[in-house]
Amino acid sequence: MDQKEIIDFWASEAEESLQVANHLFEKKDYSYALFFGHLAVEKIIKALLTKSTNQQAPRSHNLLRLAQEAHIEITEDQKLALIRITAFNLESRYPDYKKEFRKKCTLQFTKKELKKIKEVFTWLKLKL
Repeated sequence: MDQKEIIDFWASEAEESLQVANHLFEKKDYSYALFFGHLAVEKIIKALLTKSTNQQAPRSHNLLRLAQEAHIEITEDQKLALIRITAFNLESRYPDYKKEFRKKCTLQFTKKELKKIKEVFTWLKLKL
């Protein structure tokens, strides 16, 4: 695959992950909706990283680190948002975090966090 194909791959995967997050939210599977929201942001950053470095994206889930490697200018609020969204990856994936995280994922909490995820996603997508 050439660079454009890789960027298109990550961007397409990002859109699909955001769509899955929305479906999971509709089905009231809130913790996994946030997990897929994280994946959407991760994948759009990986598209940007590929674009800016002309290299394969590393196998990392740390959104702030990926954004820094992609040379994305980040405000303090955006930095905090990326750190918070990264936590959804860990809290949804590992059993010791999962039970507590699921309790935290109410309709209101998830709705608020998905809104922030979508704002971050839109900001990043505009940079592509």
